[in-house]
Amino acid sequence: MLTPRIRTLGTALREARIDARFGLRELARRVGTNPALVSNWELGQRVPALEDVAGILGALGVVGAEKQRILQLARGTAEPGWVARGKQSDPDHLGGLLACERAATSVVEWQPLLVPGLLQIPDYARALFLADGLPVKDAERQAEIRMMRRPLVVGPGAIPCEVLLGEAALRNPIGGPATMARQLRFLADLMATSAKLSVRVVPASNGGHPGLAGRFCVYHVEVGDPIVYFEHQHSGAFLLDEGNDTYCEVADRIREVSLDSRRSAAFVQQVAQEFREIAQGNKPEGPRNSFG
Repeated sequence: MLTPRIRTLGTALREARIDARFGLRELARRVGTNPALVSNWELGQRVPALEDVAGILGALGVVGAEKQRILQLARGTAEPGWVARGKQSDPDHLGGLLACERAATSVVEWQPLLVPGLLQIPDYARALFLADGLPVKDAERQAEIRMMRRPLVVGPGAIPCEVLLGEAALRNPIGGPATMARQLRFLADLMATSAKLSVRVVPASNGGHPGLAGRFCVYHVEVGDPIVYFEHQHSGAFLLDEGNDTYCEVADRIREVSLDSRRSAAFVQQVAQEFREIAQGNKPEGPRNSFG
């Protein structure tokens, strides 16, 4: 199976070639192979040997930290799982995530605390990146990249996507009341208009369930076991093995304690209205009750 790590390696090789202003044919000639094979390596359709990667980097003049980063990607291509170091905005971590999204035929995501990245508005995403310590310019750029990924779940090329949301994801005031009001209004509109998107909310009052152990995302692919992704503070884990079916079972358990689609939509609209009233000064901030 072509893993997120292999696809990320291919992307890194392609970007290195473009940065060095080499064409496929010229690079292939320099390393003594054919352009079609180099193209397959870059597309993640074939796996280059470590010595091939080293030869490419030498031909392109890649040195220092960037060379070591790409070689490290190449050293672990036979491993079924991968921990990508760095925040989600870092190249390898983001590259692995994009690889999962491109390979997926359907997605199931559990988010107990935040609105998922693919459903975020720019102001919400920007506030998260700023809270994570990114400079303003970098936060703006990462928010733009996040918006560019949205066609996965919205538009003509969308794939089936089920999002299970904890109530706290709707209540946490990311960016302040006005931003939250816009974010939840946008989410409600997507729920009403996107045929391939399903969003279900788990009220806090429904008590314990296996999802409280943490967020995860399951990418179902055309061939092989699903890929499970976990985002941590300074890393992202991509798991590929038969045990990943366990997370599908956990999603089933979460679904059992969630509201149906109609009541979930009403819940999102209710919380959006609460934030709107707070932003307008018509309602004091304070504890809120779960949707009944």
